Amino acid sequence: MSFNSFGRVFRFSTWGESHGPALGAMVDGCPPGLDLSETDIQPFLDARRPGQSKFTTQRQEPDQVKILSGLFEGKTTGTPISLMIENVDQRSKDYSEVAKAYRPGHADYAYDAKYGFRDYRGGGRSSARETAARVAAGAVARLVIPEISIRAWVSEIGGDAIDMANFNPEEIDKNPFFCPDPVAAKRWEELVDAARKAGSSLGAIIACEATGVPAGWGAPVYAKMDSELAAAMMTINATKGVEIGDGFAAARLRGEENADAMRPGADGPEFMANHSGGTAGGITTGQPLLCRVAFKPTSSILTPVDTITRDGDATQIVTKGRHDPCVGIRGVPVVEAMMALVLADQKLLHRAQCG
Repeated sequence: MSFNSFGRVFRFSTWGESHGPALGAMVDGCPPGLDLSETDIQPFLDARRPGQSKFTTQRQEPDQVKILSGLFEGKTTGTPISLMIENVDQRSKDYSEVAKAYRPGHADYAYDAKYGFRDYRGGGRSSARETAARVAAGAVARLVIPEISIRAWVSEIGGDAIDMANFNPEEIDKNPFFCPDPVAAKRWEELVDAARKAGSSLGAIIACEATGVPAGWGAPVYAKMDSELAAAMMTINATKGVEIGDGFAAARLRGEENADAMRPGADGPEFMANHSGGTAGGITTGQPLLCRVAFKPTSSILTPVDTITRDGDATQIVTKGRHDPCVGIRGVPVVEAMMALVLADQKLLHRAQCG
């Protein structure tokens, strides 16, 4: 049994490995008649593309997408949309030591335990390279939800958080960290560079906001918007936690503090707060949909770590090659893509039931 697909009505499947000839996605359930071309997808892949600064992996991949099916005269046909991205800068020789021993924190041992063998070249299917296919699929999903604006940013690296008083959305695209706080971005330059030079890595937290989401999307009990978002974000490589709205902080509030008070408005209720992150009972309220995603430090590091060989012998491993000193940085376009994929699916599910 294999699980390489996500979604119910708007459904996508990804395929390919880190060091294979190509990777991609197959999007099924996309409504017909939508304008679509490679130029609608490429900007999102460019945002995720490696090698754009010294703070990310130096693997040089153009990540040029090709649409192989599902289009006629520039419009979606309602049939499966096949997307392909070629791999052009593999260096499989960098992983000769990984073939002999497991990288702690990586999927090496777990894959070996499950399948009996593994593709050790860059992690194969477990590599974050797979997320390029998600970003391509997410670009298609955005066409289904043109009424919604999705924006993500890095809110914390290595335990150093932004100051919300300095939040400026225009700064997000002006630095290599997708950081809305220019003061924090300056600090992170030294922080991430120090980790890189030390052969180590750092974790990060990404925040994502979707505005324009109408009230009523999501469904009780097992298709709650909260659970759909959490499941989607937790499928991203290196994620270890997801919060909706205030998340764990809500557990430290009193009931009257956590309540999103309402008053009459011209077009329905006006909310005085958004502790719930835009949902109630798993159904959207019309408020901005908010989530935060925690990324662990990159497992592939140059610092020696105790491990075992495939034969069970004690050893140490140093992972050579080109790796992100903070994988969360390039996670921003991926988190946005998963938000778009969930919302496109939920829009079509809502329409199917409620018209």
